[in-house]
Amino acid sequence: MVSINNFRKLSFLIYGLGLTGKSVLNFFKKHKLKNFQVWDDNNINSYKSLRSQNLIKSLKEVNYIILSPGVSLKKTKNKKLLNKYKNKIITDIDLIYLMKGDFKTIVVTGTNGKSTTCKIINHVLKKNNYRSYVGGNIGTPILDLNIKEVNFLVIEASSFQLSHSKFVCPDFAFLLNITNDHLDWHGNMKNYLNSKLKIFKLQKRNQYSFIDNKLKNFFKKKKFSGKLILPELKNYKKIKSQISNPYISSSINDNNMSNVMALTKILRISTRSLLQSLKSFKGLPHRYEIFLKKKNCVFINDSKATSFEPTKIALENTKNTYWILGGEPKKNDKIDLTYLKNNIIKSYIIGKYTSFFKKQLKNKINYSVTGNIRNSIIRIFKDIKFNKTKNISILFSPASASYDQYSNFEERGEEFKRLSKYYARKHI
Repeated sequence: MVSINNFRKLSFLIYGLGLTGKSVLNFFKKHKLKNFQVWDDNNINSYKSLRSQNLIKSLKEVNYIILSPGVSLKKTKNKKLLNKYKNKIITDIDLIYLMKGDFKTIVVTGTNGKSTTCKIINHVLKKNNYRSYVGGNIGTPILDLNIKEVNFLVIEASSFQLSHSKFVCPDFAFLLNITNDHLDWHGNMKNYLNSKLKIFKLQKRNQYSFIDNKLKNFFKKKKFSGKLILPELKNYKKIKSQISNPYISSSINDNNMSNVMALTKILRISTRSLLQSLKSFKGLPHRYEIFLKKKNCVFINDSKATSFEPTKIALENTKNTYWILGGEPKKNDKIDLTYLKNNIIKSYIIGKYTSFFKKQLKNKINYSVTGNIRNSIIRIFKDIKFNKTKNISILFSPASASYDQYSNFEERGEEFKRLSKYYARKHI
């Protein structure tokens, strides 16, 4: 941590002017920092007065390079230059720790459940009279938050951010889980895991390290200093039946809630207060979002499922399922339906990678190649006419990224919801 005066003496290059890069720029302006330049490989006309006139010279002379999470050192056209000065690269989250105020930080990472866990933590803290803000990879850049007079700052950290972080030192660090994801960016599973483990690297003995029991040996091998906490599902299940919120009490959130409960124990928030707080929590869009119920049909938008692992959990919790899947598969991902076949009536494959999904589903479950969401929904309503099952679930859980057809999973999910409502009015 440095004082604001010493912070102003440092020099920076903001590399990448997406959402994060612009938030860093605004943060510097807000704190009257003048010794910084910007660079973007594509937006050469943006912020001309601040743009580096000589990238090589700037990279060499600045104290730190703040890299946007979307910039890959393997793919950017200046990868050789950036790798040469890799020791200077930091992220927007690092700036919080360089200028850390009088508040506690809670950093949450993992492959699945980060956003929901962050939101639940923030909700419970606020309901228990703590001043708390949430940001980071969850949508609002962390530097955009007004963090004056705050007790807790809850930060969702992606593996991209953590990969380059150098100052992140949470008071409470959570690694929820690790499954196959982002291997095209990290290169291999070892690099991906190590990026996640960095949340524990700088922790001191009085700080807390929450990690899945399956990963505890990695933690111990690294000899991290934080207090190791292994959230236990059995502790959460003792109170689960008392939660009067269907979204929270779904088994989809068991892992998330076991971590939240472990935190509340340390913060001495009573079980009674926790249960009361959870009553008013509303789930996030596109995460097993039950958005429409009509007659005997339930429509579930799980567009955030960008690999098979979250889709697997969705299928485990859904019966009599018409399942729409497809998109851009994650590297090395596989679909294992061994224990899920009985939950699926039929599946519908969309997107440009149909051969991958056909290979995964062939001889396992009934499927059709429909190409897009609209065709899938139309086909589902035709198929439903011949099904006498009383309660039907229409699940959109793609098990893949959205980039073959959409800009992001949000756009994809919104289209599913819009088309579902339109055709439900016509056919149900």
